[in-house]
Amino acid sequence: MAQNQPMYRYIADDLRSQISEGKLQPNKKLPTEGELSDQYKASRNTVREAIRRLTDEGLLESRPGQGTFVARRVDPFVTVLTADPKTGFGGGDNAAYLSEVRSNHREPSNSVPKVEVVTVSPEVAVLLDIPPDSQVVSRSQDRSIDGVPWSRQTTFYLMDFITKGATDLLMAKDIDGGAVKYLADEIGVRQTGYRDVITGRLAIDEEQQFFGIGHNAAVFVHSRVAFDQDNRPMRLTVTIFPADRNQLIFNVGPNVPPLRDNPAPSR
Repeated sequence: MAQNQPMYRYIADDLRSQISEGKLQPNKKLPTEGELSDQYKASRNTVREAIRRLTDEGLLESRPGQGTFVARRVDPFVTVLTADPKTGFGGGDNAAYLSEVRSNHREPSNSVPKVEVVTVSPEVAVLLDIPPDSQVVSRSQDRSIDGVPWSRQTTFYLMDFITKGATDLLMAKDIDGGAVKYLADEIGVRQTGYRDVITGRLAIDEEQQFFGIGHNAAVFVHSRVAFDQDNRPMRLTVTIFPADRNQLIFNVGPNVPPLRDNPAPSR
């Protein structure tokens, strides 16, 4: 151990080296805190601090009820958020997502949509420009790639659409051709544009468990407000992307060349 180096740092450096050299493989379960304490002749608090630091770096992950594991290596999926505002295709649209994943020779899967009539939060009410305590239709789906949870998406639709005849929004199934086309065909509500807002935050407990990420892991929150032909908000789509397995891309201009593999550095 280097002179004056704290013990927790020595332990973290040693475990980090074992991971980088392949001695500790992805998905390998780490010894218990007690076993590591005996191995390094250090207190459990010291071992716990070393593990915490490596977890913060994304090298280790805690799995509730199972222990601490070497983090899985994931090949980030690139989502191009720019799309045709009028069709809604691309830009995170479900049909485009499935097509893009398959074109990269990977296997996508979606959960059955969870459909609810809910009272909006104040934040959703502001974005949809509706009165507080209004009710909306909420449609949520979990998305996976190669069996690994990749994103979670919820879209809020105005209740007016149901009374006007767009009752398929209440069905717990995918909508053929996508909801944007369905609303245009069924009730004449045409999407003509959208506004995207992307923020970052730490994952909440439920997201940590669902995505299998650490307590200090970051997620992107992509919020898209779509507007109709009268320039009124018609839907709000909120997608949660874990930062360790997603890259978000915007293209600007008519002659942007196609994406290459690994379009952005990981750091």
